[in-house]
Amino acid sequence: MTNKDFLALIEKEATSIDYDRYLKQLTYKKISSDEKLAVFEVSNKYVASWIKSKFTGLIQNCFEQYDGTKPKVEIKIAGEKKSKKEIIKEQVRNETAESTILNPSYTFDSFVVGPSNQMAYNASLAVSNKPGTQYNPLFIYGGTGLGKTHLLQAVGNAAIEKGQTVIYVTIEQFMNDFTFSIKNKNMEHFRSKYRKCDVLLIDDIQFLSGKEQTQEEFFHTFNELHNAKKQIVMTSDRLPSQIAGLVDRLKSRFEWGLTADIQIPGLETKIAIIEKKSELNGIALTREIINFIATNLDNSIREIEGVLIRINASASLLNQDITLEMVQGLLKEQIKETKENIKLPDVIDIVARELNIKPSDIKSKKRTATVANARRVVIYLARELTHNSMPDIAKFLGMKDHSSISHNIKKANELIEKDENFKLIIENLKNKIINKEW
Repeated sequence: MTNKDFLALIEKEATSIDYDRYLKQLTYKKISSDEKLAVFEVSNKYVASWIKSKFTGLIQNCFEQYDGTKPKVEIKIAGEKKSKKEIIKEQVRNETAESTILNPSYTFDSFVVGPSNQMAYNASLAVSNKPGTQYNPLFIYGGTGLGKTHLLQAVGNAAIEKGQTVIYVTIEQFMNDFTFSIKNKNMEHFRSKYRKCDVLLIDDIQFLSGKEQTQEEFFHTFNELHNAKKQIVMTSDRLPSQIAGLVDRLKSRFEWGLTADIQIPGLETKIAIIEKKSELNGIALTREIINFIATNLDNSIREIEGVLIRINASASLLNQDITLEMVQGLLKEQIKETKENIKLPDVIDIVARELNIKPSDIKSKKRTATVANARRVVIYLARELTHNSMPDIAKFLGMKDHSSISHNIKKANELIEKDENFKLIIENLKNKIINKEW
């Protein structure tokens, strides 16, 4: 099989995203007549590790289709020459980090920094530059899908690039490893694996709660690494002090270094994230579409990534352009679900707070310019973000009938088209309401 033959096959079998991002980088090297071994070259360790862990089966299927063989797959770094000593060292490192599979796209360069995650980003970068010397441990906490795992793996990818041994696991994997080692009377291997690495990365540490025996083992692992000035980075959905069922001595140690939180991203950061993710995935989106996604999805970066994949797949499979109407159709159910959770009092409360006006004034008969503008904003957002009809909104605001509601919505739409400041106010308020910042 030639390299051209292989790429033609793998392109048919893989998704366009996987092929464009990783698999097209493979160069097939037939260095011997051994049909049981297929050797490839790629440009760097990240891509080699990712392809080996995720796509070995897919590569083997391509060979099976082509000539009926199913060879072992070996992936090398192009132009790399190793001494025997380096080869032995790498074998040891690979065995030590056998459970460490890092996403090569999770790097500091691909992380979008904003006010909501600036501290966590800076701390992770500092740890990456000087592991084990400051902020040890680093404890990153925040809600689901905000980028904790991205930063955790960015630290790991940077460490691997420097030739350091890295263990990245979820706390569940750590517990399973521990239980398996006890059962098979192989604790020596377990302790060697976790206590002799340069960097230990633990995801979702909150699930250590209530696991007394595992907590005891993790306590000793932590002490060994910390005393040896090896870097420890953990993520959680809450502060150490808020993890119920965690022994005090672990809570104390988790707070020895630095705790840094990742908060819900603001609208500008969400827009930047969508721009970055769509650029990395080769998805062309207009400013109008980007704004629509940012103001209609909640705070989860993971959800944004999922939506972008759906948009790209839909455009590719249906052979259609990515338009605002197409994206609105794809997100219809998600937006509907969001609307069901937003109530009229929520809209009034957040608009009143952000525009520095009393909620009672918005529902009053006052007609000053400030009150009328706030009322118009509430009407527009209530119609956009809730399931309430125009008569429902009129009744709630104490207005005569729905014709006034219709007039205000029309006026708001005109202002959005002509007044950039009014449009920005609407988008910011919409984002805060969707993210339940009341």
